Amino acid sequence: MESQLEQIRAEALAEIDAAADEAALEAARVKYLGRSGSVSLASEGMKTLSKEEKPRIGKLLNEVRQSVTGALDSRKAALEAQRDTAAFADIDVTLPGTPVRIGALHPITQLQDRAIQIFRRMGFVLADGPDIETEFHCFDALNTPADHPARNEQDTFYLADGRLLRTHTSTIQIRTMESQPPPVRIIGPGAAYRRDEVDATHLAQFNQMEGLYVDEQVTVADLKGTCEFFFRELLGKDARVRFRPHFFPFTEPSFEIDIKAGALGGGEKWLELAGCGMVDPAVFESVNKRRGDDAYDPERISGFAFGFGLDRLAMIMSGVTDIRLFTENDVRFLSQFR
Repeated sequence: MESQLEQIRAEALAEIDAAADEAALEAARVKYLGRSGSVSLASEGMKTLSKEEKPRIGKLLNEVRQSVTGALDSRKAALEAQRDTAAFADIDVTLPGTPVRIGALHPITQLQDRAIQIFRRMGFVLADGPDIETEFHCFDALNTPADHPARNEQDTFYLADGRLLRTHTSTIQIRTMESQPPPVRIIGPGAAYRRDEVDATHLAQFNQMEGLYVDEQVTVADLKGTCEFFFRELLGKDARVRFRPHFFPFTEPSFEIDIKAGALGGGEKWLELAGCGMVDPAVFESVNKRRGDDAYDPERISGFAFGFGLDRLAMIMSGVTDIRLFTENDVRFLSQFR
């Protein structure tokens, strides 16, 4: 049996070494190590040996099995290496590589991030809220009367259960005041939704940046100083800021903010970019009623709010004439904002 095992080993190693592909190698494995293979059959013959022969023959049998297994592994690795070499044989490594397209943040995201950085330097923190809102948070708490046009189904997306897609991110301000007492100094960027006809200057979904500061003895001077500092940091030191009286249901007094700046085209035309005002006491009273306390007592605290559209500001700053370009995801358009 000893000579038989040596013969099996010699034949197996020779056949494995001659295997031209993985199919031939697998056939050799089955022939020698399979359930009916030569090594397996020799192993079954161990039971016919005497006690004196079993240790010696058993040791040799294990050596043969290990030799065959090792040869199979080595030949398999060699065949895989040959296959890889053949796959790359026609590649000219001296040719220039395929250029990698470098991406960038969307221009509106770039503007939003820049605005957040400026407000954070003034002590504002980020706040967030749901896109699907209640009428209380979107209208009632913001002193918006029941007959206001914004509450009409022609202007607002209502859901079957009475909720709606928020028409502005001022809802974040209400939710923040509900959850924490003053002082509050937040900014709330995010999407808003209105039933606008989509054209070169309007989208049904757009992006806003709103802010709120509430504390004791907050004045119009704080409001003006904050907004002027922000727009000069964003648009350059040459930016001129004008506050024009206006009306908003949730602020009193209220102002429109007009800007002149080189970053906005360099012309002498005033551009209306934002709205702001001192928080109306009725808003504080609605929040107190919801909270069940007087944390926002309008006799003791005051505050200001502001907001502007990121999409329109990005359009003006980049010279884009059609707002729909921001939503089409055309790489040819977006690549200029790297």
